[in-house]
Amino acid sequence: MAKRIIGLLALALTLCAGAVQAAPLKIGVLAPISGSSAADGNDIVKGVKTAVEVVKAEGGIPGFDSIEVDVQDDACDPRQAVAGANKLANSKVAGVVGAYCSSATIPASEVLNEEKITMITPASTNPKVTERGFKYMYRMCGLDSQQAIAAVKFMKDQLKAKSVFILDDKTTYSQGLANYVADEAKKAGLNIVAVEHVNEGDMDYSAVLTKLKDSNADVFYMSLQNSSAGIRMIKQLRQMGIKSAVLSQDAVYHPNFIKEAPEQAQGVFFTFGYADKNAPVYKKFLEKYTALNGEPGAYSAYSFDSAYALMTAIKAAKSTDADKIRAELMKMNLPGASKVIKFQENGDSGSNYVIYKVTGEAFKEYYNPETNKLF
Repeated sequence: MAKRIIGLLALALTLCAGAVQAAPLKIGVLAPISGSSAADGNDIVKGVKTAVEVVKAEGGIPGFDSIEVDVQDDACDPRQAVAGANKLANSKVAGVVGAYCSSATIPASEVLNEEKITMITPASTNPKVTERGFKYMYRMCGLDSQQAIAAVKFMKDQLKAKSVFILDDKTTYSQGLANYVADEAKKAGLNIVAVEHVNEGDMDYSAVLTKLKDSNADVFYMSLQNSSAGIRMIKQLRQMGIKSAVLSQDAVYHPNFIKEAPEQAQGVFFTFGYADKNAPVYKKFLEKYTALNGEPGAYSAYSFDSAYALMTAIKAAKSTDADKIRAELMKMNLPGASKVIKFQENGDSGSNYVIYKVTGEAFKEYYNPETNKLF
């Protein structure tokens, strides 16, 4: 009898303690907060924090008294990404949004998958991210292979290009995407006049741009790791009077590209995911994000959706167990800010790449590869 009374008292004390102070829900973020990709990394953090505020306004998540965001800086460095992933695992996060660079996401996901922690990348497009059969790895953006198809279709069907000059900066992301573009260009019958490389962090591109000018290529495909490199390159390209049409990709697509090179950026084309800005969820995201942070960056909506999907799954599962979260993510058909979120078995969520053109102070929707029509 005495043992039973003691047991009941212990249970009562446990329940009372839980009622007084419930545990916080911890959401991890792995992103480049420092280094050349810091603009995108900080946009990712802001997108996650915006999603947290939206969830809190919707009533929060039962069982948790608060939602905390634990940010780790990976600086797009593989070793720093692994260290950050270990820190997040040790702090018992329920899931991680990140990383930005594929070179950081791939090694970090090995740590998190082994620890059974959900990871959703809003930005890493290298196919290897979801090709390894990792049960707890998901992707909100599209893939390099899908982006390359959209890029080459635009070159051939809209620009009527016959030749293309391809350049990357040797990073896992930019070189991988450039390789896919080269493969698709060959299939489409385009003449690849050159595939050149620069180093990430280079300041002077005159040597490779001279080759571009001499080639008279119809299209210059500029695959770089971040917008800061794109800004330097487009300024030097315009100064040299190069006439090739310029097509770049999602890493260079950032408001800073226009802000820092307002004249030189005019007419540059980009592949990036299409977001319906009249959709209710996008409007909710934009209103909250703008109030907290100002203008969204390139990956703000993708990171918002990654965090919102994660928290929605946790709420539905009533658990932070990765297998229970996965069960909810797999049956999800959730309207998001960037797209309708619906994951495939391998963790991908599909692509929605379209072509944008810098016009005035904005990226304007220009061409839809699926319909083969201009907007």
